[in-house]
Formats: sequence, structure tokens, C-alpha cells
Amino acid sequence: MSKHAAIESEELVAERTAQAARLVQRLTRWQDDFPTPGVRFADLTPVFADAEGFRTVIDCLAACAPDADLVAGVDARGFLLGAGVAATLGTGVVAVRKAGKLPPPVLNREYSLEYGSASLEIPADGLDLAGKRVLLLDDVLATGGTLAAAADLFTQAGAEIVSAAVVLELEFLGGRARQGVYPLTSIVKV
Repeated sequence: MSKHAAIESEELVAERTAQAARLVQRLTRWQDDFPTPGVRFADLTPVFADAEGFRTVIDCLAACAPDADLVAGVDARGFLLGAGVAATLGTGVVAVRKAGKLPPPVLNREYSLEYGSASLEIPADGLDLAGKRVLLLDDVLATGGTLAAAADLFTQAGAEIVSAAVVLELEFLGGRARQGVYPLTSIVKV
């Protein structure tokens, strides 16, 4: 690729990201005191239900790691993102599940979130993750525990997180500070 083509590509990515950000800001539905009092929930369902919004978000996230071997989506809205991005990139997709949803053996990582604690799992066998370059996706970055736990699972399995991306980052909760050395992209920061 020529230097000019690379610059055009960067300009296209920046334009796509700006368009995705406008759609996410316009279509996100906010709900106060959900799922518990004091939490403001960002419902991205309207973004995903809008054909242009969903396609633009998928294209934007796919641009974060076009050379990934595998895409991982975190339970549950990350499944939608992961499947769309994997189809766009021509890779496979792994669903990072909440505890108890996969048959054993599993790799498990507990983490805390803004309103409690939980754990995530991926299969411990049946998948050869060693050496795989993984793009990790989730819908919202809040306190950062979910994304960090998912990254830890893939690292434990011998994979490399080449990039992580979210649709919406709640900056005031400081979740970015809990992430590893991989690049982290947010379409919208609030």
C-alpha cells in the first residue's frame, strides 16, 4: 500500500468513526437507576436496530484490527458486535460467556463492576487459541472490569489481544485505566 493510500485509509476510518459517533449519540437510549439505583444505563438497542447505525458501528469496530485472526464478543451485546465484525473481517468469533453458560472445562475470571461482581468464561478445550491475534469487543466500557477479565481469559489461553473496542465509554468511571497494553478504541466517550 502506498503512503497516499494509507493516508486515505486513515481519513476514511476517521470519517467512518465520526459518522458512527453521531449515530450512537443520536440513537442511544439512557435509563436512570437501572439496573440498580444510582446507575445510568446506556441502552444501545436502538443503535443496533437501526440498519445504518449497526452497519456503521460494525465497520468502525472492524477497522480497529483488520489483521485479527479472531473476534471475541463479551456477553451479551458484545455477541452482536462480535458476529458482525467477524463476518466483516472473515474471521471466526468467540462468545465470552457469563459464568455457568458453558459446559466444563472452562477458563474463568471473576471481576467487579459498578454495581456488584460477576465472572466470565471461555471454553478451556475445543478451541486452539494459542498464538491467535484477538480483537476484543464489548458494548460499553464503564469501570473496566468486564473487558479486563475477558482480556485475561484470552491471555491465559495463549492468545494475544491486539486491540479492544467499545461503542461507548463512560470516562468518569475510569475503566480505561484497568486495561492492558493493547490499543483501546471507543466510538463515543461520555
